[in-house]
Amino acid sequence: MKTILMTVIAATVGLSIAHADEKTFKQKHPRRAEVLGRAKNEKNKNNAAAANGKITNAQAKQLDRQDNRIMKQEQRQAAANGGHITKAEQAQDNREENHVNQERRADEKADAAGGGAPAGAPPAGGN
Repeated sequence: MKTILMTVIAATVGLSIAHADEKTFKQKHPRRAEVLGRAKNEKNKNNAAAANGKITNAQAKQLDRQDNRIMKQEQRQAAANGGHITKAEQAQDNREENHVNQERRADEKADAAGGGAPAGAPPAGGN
């Protein structure tokens, strides 16, 4: 009983600290938080589209890989600039996310029309 109580307390404190750290990160690095948050949202949209059958799992994985590359690029940019990214880097990252978003919508449209994966897309490995 005592062990369970201590575990619950530790988890609650851990979540509080994590939330505080996230809020502090957003305040100190608003551009990074925006780019990373957007990449995370795009990955969620990719997975939801695959789960709803709007795109194939292979298409979702390809889009997720592109989002992961953008997130890694953002981390490299921050490392080169003392933990921050410039407005130009943020704009570049957002343009790349826009492209991934357009690809997902094109995949959804092509799959809805019964055309399968658009030209240049990797073959569907399974759904």
